[in-house]
Amino acid sequence: MKTFFIIIFSSIAIFFAIFGIVTSQWYLTAIPIGFMFGFFLQKGDLCASSAMSEMIMFKDRSKIWGFWVAIVSTMISIAIIERLGLITLSPKPLFWLSYIIGGIIFGIGMVFAGGCISGVSYKGAAGNINSIMALMAVPIGIAMVEYGPLSVFSENLKQYLVNGTNGESISLSYITGIPFWILAIIFGISTIAYSLWKHKKNKFTFSIPLKRSWKPWVAGLLIGILGALAYLSSAETGRNYPLGITHGVLFTKMLFTEKPDNLILVKSKPKIETQAVATQANVKVIKKPTENKKKVSMWLVLVFTSLLFGSWVSAALSGQAKLLPKDPSQTLVALFGGLMIGVGAAMTGGCSIGNILSGWGLMSIGNFIFGIFVLLANWATTYFYLMGGKIGK
Repeated sequence: MKTFFIIIFSSIAIFFAIFGIVTSQWYLTAIPIGFMFGFFLQKGDLCASSAMSEMIMFKDRSKIWGFWVAIVSTMISIAIIERLGLITLSPKPLFWLSYIIGGIIFGIGMVFAGGCISGVSYKGAAGNINSIMALMAVPIGIAMVEYGPLSVFSENLKQYLVNGTNGESISLSYITGIPFWILAIIFGISTIAYSLWKHKKNKFTFSIPLKRSWKPWVAGLLIGILGALAYLSSAETGRNYPLGITHGVLFTKMLFTEKPDNLILVKSKPKIETQAVATQANVKVIKKPTENKKKVSMWLVLVFTSLLFGSWVSAALSGQAKLLPKDPSQTLVALFGGLMIGVGAAMTGGCSIGNILSGWGLMSIGNFIFGIFVLLANWATTYFYLMGGKIGK
C-alpha cells in the first residue's frame, strides 16, 4: 500500500511538471518541487530548530552539518545556472534592524514551536500534534505583520536599510569584489575538504533507502540541488528567488479564509501591454491591480501544499506517519511558538528556508545577520527553557 501511494503521488507530480512546462504554466512545476522538498526534509529530519538545539543539548552536529551542506550545494547549484544565463541573482536587501529583531523573535519561537516553519510543516504532516498546532498559528503571526497590528512597526524597521553605491543589495560578493561563482567554488572546496578531513577514518557511504531515514547531509545535498530547480521554476512565474515557504503558508490560509474577489492569483510573470499614442510610438503601460486586493503566489501555495504531501509519503514509507498526542501544556506552548515564528518570518521576509538556506545560498549579508541572531536566540532559549539553565549533567 505504501509503495502504491508513492507511485501515485510521484506520477501525479511528474505529470504536472511536464504539463506545466509544455503549456508554459510554470507554477504547476511547483508541485514536484514541493513534493520532493517535503520528502527530503522528512527523510533527513532536517529542521533548523532541532539542528541548532541539538548542538548544545546532545553535542550532536549532524543536522547542522546537513543544513550547511544544503546551503553550500545551493550556492554551487545557483552558481551553475547563473553562469548559464538562466537566472539573475537576487540577494535580499539589508534591512539590518528587521533581521536582528525578527531573527531573535524567530529563534525563540522555533524552540517553543518545536521547529522552524518547514520543520513544523513536515512534522505536522507526519502526525505530530504540537507541530500541527504550531503550523496553524504560523499564518496568524504572518498576517499580524503583513496586514495587522504589527504592520506599522515592521515597516518602521525597514527604514534602516543599507544599499550599495548604486542601490544594489549588499552581498558577500559585493563586499569582497569576488564573483559569486568563485565564492561558491571556494565554499564548496572548503566544505568537501573539511568533510574528508573530519571523516578520514570513517568509511564514506551514500544511501537513499525509501523506507529508512537518511543521513542529514544526504538530504541536505539533494535539497541544495533542488534549490536550483526551484529557482528556475519560480523565476518563470515572476518570483525571482529560490526555495521559500513562509508566504506559501499565509497564501494557503488566505485561499480558505478570504473572499475570492479580494485576491489576485499570480500564476505567471506579469504581462506588459502596449498602446498606440498620437506620435505612433509604442509606450509600455503596466496596469496596476486594485489597491484593496491581495496578491497570492500560486507557486508558493503549491510548494507548501505539495511539501505536506511529500512529507507524509516519506513518513508513511518509514512507518512514522501516525498521530502523536502531546501534553496539552506543551501544545499550548507550541501554539504560541508558531505565532512567534510567523511574526519573526514576516518581519524578515522569510524563515530558515527563505532567509538561511536560500538567503545564505545567495550570500546575502542581511540573511547572514538573520541566521546569526536566530542561532543565538535558539541557543539561549534551548539553554533556559529546555535544559533548565544547565549544560551537560
